[in-house]
Amino acid sequence: MAQVRRYIVAGGSIFAALGYAYFMQAGAASPPGPARAAQVAQPVEISRIELTSAPALPLMPDPATLPDAQVTRAVARDIAVPGDLPSEERAPSFECEAEMTASVREAAIVRLDLDAPCHPNARVTLHHNGMMISALTDVDGGARIDLPALAESAVFIAAFEDGKGALATATIDDLTLYDRFVVQWSGDARSLRLHALEYGADFGMPGHVWSEGTQAEAEGFVMRLGGDVPGPALRAEVYTFPTASAMREGTVALRLEAEVTDGNCGRDVEAQGISTEGDGAALRVQDLVLPMPGCEATGEFLVLKNLFNDLNIAQK
Repeated sequence: MAQVRRYIVAGGSIFAALGYAYFMQAGAASPPGPARAAQVAQPVEISRIELTSAPALPLMPDPATLPDAQVTRAVARDIAVPGDLPSEERAPSFECEAEMTASVREAAIVRLDLDAPCHPNARVTLHHNGMMISALTDVDGGARIDLPALAESAVFIAAFEDGKGALATATIDDLTLYDRFVVQWSGDARSLRLHALEYGADFGMPGHVWSEGTQAEAEGFVMRLGGDVPGPALRAEVYTFPTASAMREGTVALRLEAEVTDGNCGRDVEAQGISTEGDGAALRVQDLVLPMPGCEATGEFLVLKNLFNDLNIAQK
């Protein structure tokens, strides 16, 4: 098996905020050329999301309950219309409303059950504290999605492309027991991967955690969201560490891995990092624009250090 080699790219001022970037390449004859530096914007505040919808129309009355004078049958002849009849009103229609419930599970995870019978096999965007994820409903318009909570008083919004939607809330009592880190982007499912290296671990060693495998001795976990939605979609990976019940002192380093694919080579990959600390501090939001190498580098990996600060674990 070819040895995996990493190449550190000389940094400019950008690395003061983001750290080093380097390539991981298996079996390359020579190291690739230096990649362009990633750009990180200043933290931004999460804007509040509001959905609006048309007011519900009154239900259609049952003809059997109407007086005889209000039930007519059309005939093929002219009839005289009395002048004292009420003016014609717009015919009422039925409204198909979506509903969503939220139930709290272990590790500050919320299970959302969406019921939208008028939106079968439809895309829906889930919003929660700045995190946005694409999902799909089934043939009956239903969906079940587990999301890591980012707030104790959590609000979740499901928004369909036609403007319809649903809302659910939940109280997350154990959120302060965990530290949570989110990387979200729009596009190819393979574009980005979040890796956590616990207690000084390296890639593939005990304590390495990512969405495709957790090595022995690891305490945290990574959830991949939106990965089953075909084509370009809103996706995220979320790392959770149980800070309050950590087994020992040490640090957790987080690395963002970007794979060069046919869909992103030679283009900019835009992403956003969101992190929260167990002490209830405000969310930290960081925008990222990552210029990808050309398509000759397809199959290689760009790894970014220090998108998030290392998590320092002090044993209680």
